[in-house]
Amino acid sequence: MLIGCKILSLHPLNFIRTVEVYSEKQQIKKVLGAFKDQNFTLGMVPTMGALHKGHLALVERALQENDKVVVSIFVNPTQFDNKADLQNYPRTLEQDVALLKGVSKDRILVYAPTVEDVYEGRLQAEHFDYDGLEFEMEGRFRDGHFDGVGTIVKRLFEIVKPNNAYFGEKDFQQLQIVKKLVEKFHIPVNIVGCDIYREDSGLAMSSRNTRLKKEYLEAAPFIYKTLTAAKTYFGTKSAKEVTQWVENEFKKQELLELEYFIIADVITLKTLTEKENNKQYRAFIAVYADDIRLIDNIALN
Repeated sequence: MLIGCKILSLHPLNFIRTVEVYSEKQQIKKVLGAFKDQNFTLGMVPTMGALHKGHLALVERALQENDKVVVSIFVNPTQFDNKADLQNYPRTLEQDVALLKGVSKDRILVYAPTVEDVYEGRLQAEHFDYDGLEFEMEGRFRDGHFDGVGTIVKRLFEIVKPNNAYFGEKDFQQLQIVKKLVEKFHIPVNIVGCDIYREDSGLAMSSRNTRLKKEYLEAAPFIYKTLTAAKTYFGTKSAKEVTQWVENEFKKQELLELEYFIIADVITLKTLTEKENNKQYRAFIAVYADDIRLIDNIALN
């Protein structure tokens, strides 16, 4: 049993006076239904827990724009193609709730379900067609990942029924896929993309950063340093030249292994072959620091 985290088997129908943690969808649906009856606007921040300042920035944005905010904390097994990554993913619910209490004591609800509560005994991802977005970048390297993402996001939206949902741009491809999911299934929720929250070193904040050994944590800021340089070079060089430069820079790094660096159209996510003046592009990168996989991206124009 978690000490300090109140997992509710019953629910209060009055105003939430602290950060309550709901483990069953029927519990939280009843509470949220009461809020809807009072015409409260509802924001949602879907997470897998191990919260950091980047997550809290999303929650703060959601609180600015909604009356109540649901933070879901669920390590979703169907979006992991690597069993070791799933097993090693940090689970820190008590600490997460403490952090959320520091943001707001009376406007946040936590939905921290079990696998059974979400999947009801059928631990299987649905198959989704995202008009090709799923085959680019992460889709090339993580088999079935976006089917798992779509499955859990769709189910969370069905349970919570938020007015607005907030996602960080660190997972930019995921953000675009969630927007496509909402469009295709006509889900009445506004998807809000939020800026990447970075460490002072420039490293994009991630729950995986906590697992980095000291020497890899010190080396990892090279990722963002390289992205910012690539953005500068993109102004005068071709996408192919910039990509080759990045690949050569990582060959000099002993502790960091480049999985991919791709410059892509922000709408289609297709790899850029020739620049067009009326289109926007981003650079996307995935890097291994020891056995920890880190991703990042940057707007180029």
